[in-house]
Order: sequence, then structure tokens, then C-alpha cells
Amino acid sequence: MTRKLDRSNTLLLVIDIQGKLAQIMPRREQILRNTAIAIQGFHILQAPVCCTEQYPKGLGHTDPAITEHLNASDPVLEKITFSACTDEVNKLLSEKHIQNVVVCGIETHICVFQSVRALVENGYGVFLLQDAVGSRSEENYQNGIDLARQMGAIITNTESVLFDLLGQAGSDEFKQISRLVK
Repeated sequence: MTRKLDRSNTLLLVIDIQGKLAQIMPRREQILRNTAIAIQGFHILQAPVCCTEQYPKGLGHTDPAITEHLNASDPVLEKITFSACTDEVNKLLSEKHIQNVVVCGIETHICVFQSVRALVENGYGVFLLQDAVGSRSEENYQNGIDLARQMGAIITNTESVLFDLLGQAGSDEFKQISRLVK
């Protein structure tokens, strides 16, 4: 595992920002805004994005504020396990030769935490966007962040990740990402 992000082997994993659950998140606007920025930034940098949906029949599909930024090539994978590390996701990570996974989504203390744990156990570098995750309560949000840190995730934020992936100023990509985060 490397501690420096490289767009050639880093994937953004958007976990379960969907339907009824997304509507009741206390940090809803921040989560949606920063996830949308992360998705757009990954697209600018031509880095892969994957989205999961927890039991969409019951919880609904990914929030439109997120889906409007997904490309047709960004898989949206259904799951019933709390961890996003399903066979489909694991296959995708392997096929794309991913070494680092940037994680955002809900809920921090359940699906996000269990996904982080599985990713770390499988040898991936995990970068958790603390400004793009949430839980129904502040206590559970903080507990999820603490658990992810204890598992070995790097706790970071959307802007830090995008500029780490970018690496330097002066390019058209830099200008596009700078506009995104303003």
C-alpha cells in the first residue's frame, strides 16, 4: 500500500447515498456536494468511480444529486451486504488494478465502516472522505470515523484527495478542479 494517491490505480467508491436514507442525513447537503465534487474530479482526472446501492427495492436508488454526475461507464452495483466489498466490487478493483480506494457515503458507522475494514483487510490503501460521509447521529458519525481510523484508513477530505491525485498546478485539469472546489 502506498500513502500517495495515483490516478492510475485509485478508485472512488460511493457507498449507498440513496433514497430515504439520504434524505434524513443531518449533513445531507455537505455529503451530496462533496460527493458530487469528488465524482466530477475523478472524471476530470480520468480515474474510475463505482457506486453501490444497499437494497434499492427498500431504500430507493442513488440520490439524483449524485446520479446526475455519474457517467454511463460508472457502475452502480446493488448489494444486500453492509460491506460494499461484494464479489462484483472486488472483481472491478482487481480488473482495474486498483491499489487505493477513496471512500464516501452513508452510513459512516455501518456500511462505510464495514467497507473500509474489508478493503484494508484485502490490502488496499483506504482514504476516507470525512466531509462526504454521514450517519443519522453525530455520535455514530464520529464513531464510524474513529473505527475507520483504527482499521488503518487515512481520514482526509475531498479537496486534499483531488489535489493529491492532481499532483501539480498549471494544467487544464488543475483549472477545472480549482473551479470545482471554489
